[in-house]
Amino acid sequence: MLSEVVKHEVEQNLLVHAGGLAQKDSQQLLDDYAHLLKLAHPESVPYPSKGDVLASRHLIRHHGDVPVLLSAIQAQPDWLLTHNKNHFTPEVAKRTRLQIGSPADFFRVLAESMS
Repeated sequence: MLSEVVKHEVEQNLLVHAGGLAQKDSQQLLDDYAHLLKLAHPESVPYPSKGDVLASRHLIRHHGDVPVLLSAIQAQPDWLLTHNKNHFTPEVAKRTRLQIGSPADFFRVLAESMS
């Protein structure tokens, strides 16, 4: 699953980083991202409404993360993966009943469940 708000954020970051690369490398980065999306064919989760974002501001400290969190609540994934543990804290996980962790956390739990 891929929320539209996260997809937009990733694409903005890619464009910023691609701008600092040589044109060939920049185009390769963007082409690789497009290819990844084509291969993964993730289910899209739409942007939450502005009203829902405002009403849910209490769920997480950083206002910019509210749409991401609401998209995850709507999607009900097994895991919400993020490197942003400063905003997506254990308290946020408890409030939302989401399993939140880094990609490393996810793979550690996965490996432990397989042994």
